Amino acid sequence: MFQVLTIAAGGAIGALMRFWVSNGIYGVFGRGFPYGTLAVNVLGSLAMGLLYILFLERMSVSPEIRGALLVGFLGAFTTFSTFSIETINLIEQADFAKAGLNMFLSVSASVFACWAGVVLGRQL
Repeated sequence: MFQVLTIAAGGAIGALMRFWVSNGIYGVFGRGFPYGTLAVNVLGSLAMGLLYILFLERMSVSPEIRGALLVGFLGAFTTFSTFSIETINLIEQADFAKAGLNMFLSVSASVFACWAGVVLGRQL
């Protein structure tokens, strides 16, 4: 039961961080492109790769902390469902170039960032 509570707490914090970070990004770059969602997905992927390696290969971290950060915090911080609806909205607006760019950047940059996190974690 304690692990469930730590995941829930991590999720609550991750959701708030997603809101603050993405809105901060939109405040700087505007809402003409889903920059905020892209940013949190790439940052979250980098953090997932890094923390995954640190927690499982470099440190002895309890299941509760791993669950709170990897499942709860990063699960709520990253926004695949938001990415999906924003892409659908771009398609419905017939802005196929932005929709395609969003799909390409979100997937490729997030996978690259996760890989970079794994490499970084293994070098520490």
